[in-house]
Amino acid sequence: MTITKMTWRPQYRSSKYRHVFGKPVTKENCYDGVPITRSVHDNHLCTVNPRFIAVITECAGGGAFLVLSINHTGKVDPHHPKVSGHRGNVLDIKWNPFNDFCIASCSEDTTVKIWDIPEHGVLKNITVPRKELQCHSRRVGLIEWHPTADNIIFSTGYDYQVMVWKLDVPEQVIKNPVRSISVHSDVVLSMSFNTDGSWLATSCKDKKIRVIDPRTGTLLQETNCKSHKASKVLFLGNLKMLLSTGNSRWNHRQIALWDQEDLSQPSYSEDLDGSSGVLFPFYDPDTHMLYIAGKGDGNIRYYEISPEKPYVHYLTEYRSLLPQKGMGVMPKRGLDVCSCEIFRFYKLVTIKSLIEPLSMIVPRRSESYQEDIYPMTAGNKPSMTADEWISGLNKGPVMISLRPGSKLDSYVELGSGKDPTDSMETQHSRSRPGLSLLIQERLDAKEGNARKVYPPTSLLPSTDEKSSSTTYVSNGKLDSTHCSPPKTENELRQMFYKQQEEIRRLKEQLNQKDVRIKQLELEIKNVRNSQANL
Repeated sequence: MTITKMTWRPQYRSSKYRHVFGKPVTKENCYDGVPITRSVHDNHLCTVNPRFIAVITECAGGGAFLVLSINHTGKVDPHHPKVSGHRGNVLDIKWNPFNDFCIASCSEDTTVKIWDIPEHGVLKNITVPRKELQCHSRRVGLIEWHPTADNIIFSTGYDYQVMVWKLDVPEQVIKNPVRSISVHSDVVLSMSFNTDGSWLATSCKDKKIRVIDPRTGTLLQETNCKSHKASKVLFLGNLKMLLSTGNSRWNHRQIALWDQEDLSQPSYSEDLDGSSGVLFPFYDPDTHMLYIAGKGDGNIRYYEISPEKPYVHYLTEYRSLLPQKGMGVMPKRGLDVCSCEIFRFYKLVTIKSLIEPLSMIVPRRSESYQEDIYPMTAGNKPSMTADEWISGLNKGPVMISLRPGSKLDSYVELGSGKDPTDSMETQHSRSRPGLSLLIQERLDAKEGNARKVYPPTSLLPSTDEKSSSTTYVSNGKLDSTHCSPPKTENELRQMFYKQQEEIRRLKEQLNQKDVRIKQLELEIKNVRNSQANL
């Protein structure tokens, strides 16, 4: 008699995001009575920041969009003032990532316009923009802000051109872009930047994906794959991969992963279903989670992305009877970290003239701040000026902590390809013993301007009558700038206390990492034991 030895094998990979669920708000916390545009353009049609939500509306005699306070939920006045300076339908809108009161729009009237939104919201119709960009010869369908450089915006239209604009110029009407990129043979359907904005990926109506140097307009990579017809493309943070959504050879909706250095064939592809709506991809580089929302669908699939095969790990699916026409996404700094919210959508439900917020929640019993699901994330400060970027400089985003109630805002400049937690912890442990990586005193005027970062007093440079300097921390390196060091004992004592607080916080992070490492080692041991028993 043969005895078969049964071994237990885990059905799912271990993940802290396995049980993430979608939580829609109640009807009174939706935005009701919004005249959402009936345009068939495959854009998000909605953009969100921690202060405002903007949505393209149906409007006779020109193009307009609505800007509401994020707290202005419930029934929306049908006569609510609009931003209505375009002569044609508005096709895309995007908030400036570094200014919550600045929004860009593009239209069928061939222009891009930059608008200033009053601090208390739109109380009367706004018809005069701060800047108007004129160079496209046909309607402009898509705009994107540069992710790290201030005052740089990209636009593309039905003239097949991608134009790079610099906004910090005195002219109100700008007719000459910094560069015009002419490598596309058809309409560009989506644009996406890598982490530091040194590469631009585009998907085109000719079903190809292209990777471009945005400064020179040089074509770096191009797909020539017949098995995947791409419609949307997305850089996956620092994973050196691209994700595209589109259709397979048999017209099934499909997602595909690509190595950004080699676009000859996808590294991974998966057919999802036979529906016809465009798939909108959204990626969270902090949690490595990918969300796929179909236009006209009520459901949102979500996955976890890993750098090793099989790359894409399906988690679950949020289902709803309300189909979405477009989607807005709240930046990470606007999330409710006390309820373990890691992502928030704003669904445009045309059939009910409704905008429905949808929170993605990690279920946790503890009500305290969960450090492991909120790593350092990109903040709302640019890491360089427009001129610095144009001159060839690359810098990663300025990172912030989402810890609530923290008196010390921690900003870290990251270069591309670095993990935020690694940048903080490893540099802290490997560089100078006892040196707090980031001791920061932020001089914040109304919008927040200067940031001073001081080292410990033992590392302050010596001063004499001829010169005085302060050492600053940037990217984990010490460099000198001309600024007077603290001179009073009280200032030095304050710096010392801030340094101790930062060291304490970093020790907490290291302890959490140690616990996580032990958990992973245990899981690896269990997997090896189960394989040995086969």
